[in-house]
Amino acid sequence: MSFNEETIQQVWEKGKVVENQDRDVKRQDSAQALIHREDYGDRDSEFGWEIDHIEPDGGDDLSNLQPLQWENNVAKQDGSFDPVVTSEGDRNVPFKKEDN
Repeated sequence: MSFNEETIQQVWEKGKVVENQDRDVKRQDSAQALIHREDYGDRDSEFGWEIDHIEPDGGDDLSNLQPLQWENNVAKQDGSFDPVVTSEGDRNVPFKKEDN
């Protein structure tokens, strides 16, 4: 699914602002994985992110969309959310169940 630039920006703004970081450059997804605005759609970047449908059958309304680091989005494909990536400092690292 492709989204227009306005929707991409609106979803980006739903990401968690990282303290002492430029909110226009770096944010976190719901698993605390770091994402970079310029890496939207880039699965070659550890900070790449995609637009996720919170409820798979919930439609494309903004209230049903969230930014997710791409590996977390892939892991969610079956509808359940078991994150695989979170962050530690300035890097993304594998998510451990005890992180939750």
